[in-house]
Amino acid sequence: MPPILVAESVIDLFPMKSVPDYRLAIAPMMDWTDRHCRYFHRLLSPHARLYTEMLTAAAVVHGDGQRLLGFDPAEHPVALQLGGSEPRQMAEAARIVADAGYDEVNVNVGCPSDRVQSGRFGACLMASAGVVADCVRAMREAVDVPVTVKSRIGIDDRDDYGFLRDFVTVVAEAGCRVFMVHARNAILEGLSPKQNREVPPLRYEFVHRLKSEFPELTIVLNGGIRTLDIARRQSALVDGVMIGREAYHNPWFLAEAEAHLLGGRPPPSRLAVVEAMLPYIDAQLSAGARLHSITRHMLGLFAGQAGARAWRRTLSERATAPGAGMDVVHAALEAAGMACAGRS
Repeated sequence: MPPILVAESVIDLFPMKSVPDYRLAIAPMMDWTDRHCRYFHRLLSPHARLYTEMLTAAAVVHGDGQRLLGFDPAEHPVALQLGGSEPRQMAEAARIVADAGYDEVNVNVGCPSDRVQSGRFGACLMASAGVVADCVRAMREAVDVPVTVKSRIGIDDRDDYGFLRDFVTVVAEAGCRVFMVHARNAILEGLSPKQNREVPPLRYEFVHRLKSEFPELTIVLNGGIRTLDIARRQSALVDGVMIGREAYHNPWFLAEAEAHLLGGRPPPSRLAVVEAMLPYIDAQLSAGARLHSITRHMLGLFAGQAGARAWRRTLSERATAPGAGMDVVHAALEAAGMACAGRS
């Protein structure tokens, strides 16, 4: 689909930052952080670093590049997460990703799903630090953009701090300077991916110690960042925080994080975000997108507010209908007791 440039008035409302940093990031989430989700998140937080869903290196090299790699310029800074373990293929995929305009290539060393393990990538690679290092080295030789790694603190019974430290030492020697660390162990057998996000205890102290022992590295903490208080306290001890499911279920949290963690200017209201989304939705529908593929990411925008249930119900029930269009979004706003100045 063609890029949908942000209208000038929206740029004034939600100013972008030219030089990205890692103080605030939105985690890559399968089936969630697609291009429509990222555009929506960008309107909520002008400065957060955005990440794609994981793509395998094989898919990037052999798949439909335009469909897989397309993104809107408004999403910058945006990184693509790659899964793989073969250095030459990872390097080729990284080159394709960089040529497509992404600001960073992130290596997935944290996903514990069976499908990922069968492909020999994700969290199981923590047991093969040398393989990860070879991939990072090959990728860095192929591209100029940063090559970063997202991992867990350990896997199965290898959950002592020394295991994490040794992994980071080897990969850092290959040139990786940015590590996003989900502060939970990954149990590769016996727990589902969902359980792996909830059952293993958070051990933030491992990530704090990592930053203390590797001050030259950029260390970003992921896992359990669900309140501003947690985000602020963790930000003081590491270089940044990466927010996962809270950003999806309660998107307004991103606007609050924008203001409190970065000192940025968040959108003035939830309604303003919807109004800013309207030109994008209209253009994407004209290009062949289905309304539900966009609005499903917006269901939680009014969480905790009057009218939230009506907004969510209207979009859930009507946006999936064949040919659903802009009128459904306006109907959802009206059901929620709001009026939108951007009606079209």
